[in-house]
Amino acid sequence: MAKLVLEILDASDLMPKDGHGSANPFVEVEFEEQRQRSSTKPKDLNPCWNEKLVFNIKNPRDLPNKTIEVFVYNDNKNGHHKNFLGKVRISGMSVPFSEHEATVLRYPLDKRGPFSHVKGDIALKIFAVHGGTDGFESSEPVKEDFQQHVDNGDHHHHHHKGSEKSDSTPLQEINTTTNNNKFDDQEYYYNKESHEKNKKKNKEKEVRTFYSLGTGAEKPVFVETRSDFAKAGSAPAATVMQMQFPGQKPEYGVVETRPPLAARMGYWGRDKTASTYDLVEQMNFLYVSVVKAKDLPVMDISGSLDPYVEVKVGNYKGVTKHLEKNQNPFWNSVFAFSKERLQSNLIEITVKDKDFGKDDFVGKVLFDVAEVPQRVPPIVPWLLSDESFPEAWHSDAHSVSQHNLANTRSKVYFSPKLYYLRAHIISAQDLVPSDKGRHPDTFVKVQLGHQVRVTRPSPMKHINPEWNEELMFVASEPFDEYIVISVEDRVGPGKDEVIGRIIIPVREVPQRIETSKLPDARWFALQRPSMAEEGEKKKEAKFASRILIRLCLDSGYHVLDESTHFSSDLQPSSKHLRKPCIGILEVGILSARNLLPMKGRDGKMTDAYCVAKYGNKWVRTRTLLDTLHPRWNEQYTWEVHDPCTVITIGVFDNCHINGNHDVRDQRIGKVRIRLSTLETDKIYTHSYPLLVLSPSGLKKHGELHLAIRFTCTAWVNMMAQYSKPLLPKMHYVQPISVRHIDWLRHQAMQIVAAKLSRAEPPLRREIVEYMLDVDYHMWSLRRSKANFHRIMSLLSGISYVCRWFDGICCWKNPLTTILVHVLFLILVCYPELILPTIFLYLFVIGLWNYRFRPRVPPHMDARLSQAENTHPDELDEEFDTFPTSRPSDIVRMRYDRLRSVAGRVQTVIGDMATQGERALSILSWRDPRATAIFIIFSLIWAVFLYVTPFQVVAMLIGLYVLRHPRFRSRMPSVPVNFFKRLPARSDSLL
Repeated sequence: MAKLVLEILDASDLMPKDGHGSANPFVEVEFEEQRQRSSTKPKDLNPCWNEKLVFNIKNPRDLPNKTIEVFVYNDNKNGHHKNFLGKVRISGMSVPFSEHEATVLRYPLDKRGPFSHVKGDIALKIFAVHGGTDGFESSEPVKEDFQQHVDNGDHHHHHHKGSEKSDSTPLQEINTTTNNNKFDDQEYYYNKESHEKNKKKNKEKEVRTFYSLGTGAEKPVFVETRSDFAKAGSAPAATVMQMQFPGQKPEYGVVETRPPLAARMGYWGRDKTASTYDLVEQMNFLYVSVVKAKDLPVMDISGSLDPYVEVKVGNYKGVTKHLEKNQNPFWNSVFAFSKERLQSNLIEITVKDKDFGKDDFVGKVLFDVAEVPQRVPPIVPWLLSDESFPEAWHSDAHSVSQHNLANTRSKVYFSPKLYYLRAHIISAQDLVPSDKGRHPDTFVKVQLGHQVRVTRPSPMKHINPEWNEELMFVASEPFDEYIVISVEDRVGPGKDEVIGRIIIPVREVPQRIETSKLPDARWFALQRPSMAEEGEKKKEAKFASRILIRLCLDSGYHVLDESTHFSSDLQPSSKHLRKPCIGILEVGILSARNLLPMKGRDGKMTDAYCVAKYGNKWVRTRTLLDTLHPRWNEQYTWEVHDPCTVITIGVFDNCHINGNHDVRDQRIGKVRIRLSTLETDKIYTHSYPLLVLSPSGLKKHGELHLAIRFTCTAWVNMMAQYSKPLLPKMHYVQPISVRHIDWLRHQAMQIVAAKLSRAEPPLRREIVEYMLDVDYHMWSLRRSKANFHRIMSLLSGISYVCRWFDGICCWKNPLTTILVHVLFLILVCYPELILPTIFLYLFVIGLWNYRFRPRVPPHMDARLSQAENTHPDELDEEFDTFPTSRPSDIVRMRYDRLRSVAGRVQTVIGDMATQGERALSILSWRDPRATAIFIIFSLIWAVFLYVTPFQVVAMLIGLYVLRHPRFRSRMPSVPVNFFKRLPARSDSLL
């Protein structure tokens, strides 16, 4: 008969429960209706048992479907009463069928419910054997049956057998995935590590992470580990703290670091206010500014001189442009050499004459590096390095030609100011169709740039049609485009004929600010399409067709160019309606580590640069060539007008350093951080995983090291933002339909991408589209599963409350049931205590949860995104083009229709999940200011409702709910505004 052996080794950092700062812990294990317990360790928060418990396995083939429950209790009153200290639920799928394959694993203790107070972990060793347990001999037939049960899963299941030389860390993980489009299947994945490999690593202290069955509440696990930055040798060794969550793989977690920043330790020994860039590490550069030359000698018989300058430090050589026929050239070029890469103590500056055959030597100047003065701001008021840093030639880009050097420079970009253009097509008069013997079937086509919209055909089939249809477009400053409006007649299937056309400059369209009256409609004279022909000039005077149109630029809206879930800007187009600045966001882009080679193995590695986007300001760091561990150390600043916004930082591989314009820069990964989740004036230094989802699956391309600080300059205004609408007033007074919003967002993205791609150096279209998530609203089965599981996670809390209430009714815990009876009787006798009690409980719970508030900014969660074990077929569907690239026309039609409908369904599901997660975040301190506002509000209401008679409160609430429509506002109420500003987990979705 098969046996299950569970070795209870030790526990650490348990919660004190005896009232004297200690506990008397023991372990109780339940498996297949069998219950056993260990001995009690008195007065010990770090007990050591080293005991074995053996259970019978009724059917070994059913073991993967069973659950092992391990409870840790505090023994009170000699075993007659026990206090809950934590629990662990382990799937039978993770149990090996031999002792030599079993390893000692530490499991973080989980809560029993939202009101449980649990901490610590427990070390267990679990394995199954066949026959007697004295020698613990494994049975190979049983192991084969177990393996066959695992391998006979559906096509989504991938089981990887570990070889004897496997280097994988043993992970036990339970993931909920979709099988055959069902959301309720569970798949189990695990990796095995060989016995030989374990022997080699026994001498090292190994960090292992466990994933127990989810309970809804995720408790962070802190694991001390060695910093990757210290290993690389590019930064001082620093102690880091890795924060992991049950279910989240360690390599996908955020790592807290301690880089030597001036903001924390003073400006390298001085006061931190002495440095403008105090969120980056110190990097020393040698700057050489080649300004001009005077009275250069003529080197050839022709009397011409084409001079240029060569600046050389060791093997690094920078060259200026050559100027033709100039004896007094003016170059004004700056060269920057990194101190870490200086290979010589001499600076050689050589002037040469450009010749097609052989360059002639003109003259040379030598400088000693030791004699170059050092600049430490603000002691030396020489700001050359700050001003010239973005445009300088860097030794990091030494292999790039002068022509392509611009593609490696840092740059600050600004998105164009966008407006909504409203075109109300009303009617037309005296149309003249080509065939005067038939009634025209007319419609209007409006074109602005690449945006084309068409009205419905007029229901009036005559020469005076009416449409009365409103079309919206996206216009951008400086309004140098034209609106082309044409009236067309459908003379046959697929054949349209233009009756008349008018061209209107956008700059002549009147602007409307907020809810001011719409401008009056105007009659415009239509022109024949053949007006330009010479023979038609005389006929134009008789052509009197007109069209009635109302045009206006709405500057009271915010033009959405990114998803509202992680929008970085909520300001209206009009600068007169914009909110005042409430704070400053400072981001130090420090470095990246362990990047994957993006250019194969042809000698090159990765040419990485970062792009950060917040509001209308985009920044791009310089490109560092041929390195998997780039160090940028560049700091940027943004003004913050609303705390409920998100900054996006992406890392890319530069594929244009050789002048090839037919390639696309490759994505390395990106990070999104919501500002409302940051505490003010606190410096966050973390390493974020760079995750990219591709058709081949989820890949980690490295880690990005950032330093972030959010400084508030107007506390009153910032707190007031939580009671104001998220978007400008016009979005609520005259809302835009959903079908228009999606189309307008896509057009705004295209305009921004087109504008930035024309900058120098260009911020290319693929970069802008990736940063703005241009395909976020497309159909994805993986994202739909993620949203579904977000909803199920919320519903699990309701099911727990139902189970808790059922336990109260069944007297499972007599003391709790008696207390609930007493509370119920008190509230029935004194109903005026109901609301004060509720708000007081909310205040106490929120205050209690302050200890467990998140310590790291939100990040891309691979497990939440259902990206770790997605089937390749689902990824192929997600990355398929739209419309589909499948050959069959029938499949294309059905496939496109399915994706279009399902995309809207997934958006609705995501919005539902967002609302529920916002409700849960009220007291979780995810947004510290929102939680503080709410608990203070709860305390005030608790006191107010306590001193006010209940009947008066009920009457006031009833009268307010039933108030006359005259006293109602079309604007959202303060509670609704507050709720919509709360953070959700949508920021963490890939």
